[in-house]
Amino acid sequence: MTGYGLASTDHNNIKFAVELKSLNSKFLELNLKLPRAFSDKELFLRNVCSKEIERGKVSVSINVERGEDNLKGATINAALLSKYYKQLEEINLNLGANSSNLLQAALNFPEVISYSDEEVNEEDWEILNATFAKALKNFNEFRLSEGAVLKTDLELRIKNILQFFSEVEVLEPLRIPQIRTRLNQFLEENIGKVNVDQNRLEQELIYYIDKLDITEEKIRLKSHCDYFTETLKSKDANGKKLGFISQEIGREINTMGAKANDAQIQQLVVGMKEELEKIKEQLLNVL
Repeated sequence: MTGYGLASTDHNNIKFAVELKSLNSKFLELNLKLPRAFSDKELFLRNVCSKEIERGKVSVSINVERGEDNLKGATINAALLSKYYKQLEEINLNLGANSSNLLQAALNFPEVISYSDEEVNEEDWEILNATFAKALKNFNEFRLSEGAVLKTDLELRIKNILQFFSEVEVLEPLRIPQIRTRLNQFLEENIGKVNVDQNRLEQELIYYIDKLDITEEKIRLKSHCDYFTETLKSKDANGKKLGFISQEIGREINTMGAKANDAQIQQLVVGMKEELEKIKEQLLNVL
């Protein structure tokens, strides 16, 4: 799910800044950027992220800005540079080539410029770790806030499905008399009323009506919706579980639509499907 967290700390003319951003993903995809001086802490930070974040395409950016008093500059080996430069001048003279880039070329030779490794003490790490923890807390609070909004929306979608369901329950008992009337009318118009075998017609109707019965689908759909709402209230991370339940809800809705044989009920089924699709889209944001 999406999330954002930012924290910074100033200490001894050094600024520690940590930023976390995440997008939707079924798994945890972690991109961690941190200063070279803290590279030995990467595994620790990754483990913390795996435990606390669980899912999402997450970008963690850690930046340490040092003041002028704490900057470590590069050192130029003047003797070695001079030696390289003179050798280049001599070669250049012999070849009669252009000599405008000799200094730049000499600077690029090995060991002419050396960089001092940035020293990091335990205090620096403790401050950075505390800043990271604060940013992670802000990140999770952002996600909790978004989760509350998602929870309200998902509850509304389930409520809408159950509203459509209640309308189906009103219409469903009316189907059988309508089916019986249509079949009788069809037979009377095509073979004549006196030629209709009522006993055989009743047998066929029982078989036909049994194929159209949606009692089990109604029971299971109501049960799945109640289970979805119950699971939604759990404090555990249940995004995948809710996804599985939504699949079961969809299966019952589809079967109900296939058996409906009634235009009004099928319209209600379409409404259920629309709400279910919105649920599935939102579940991509749920842990």
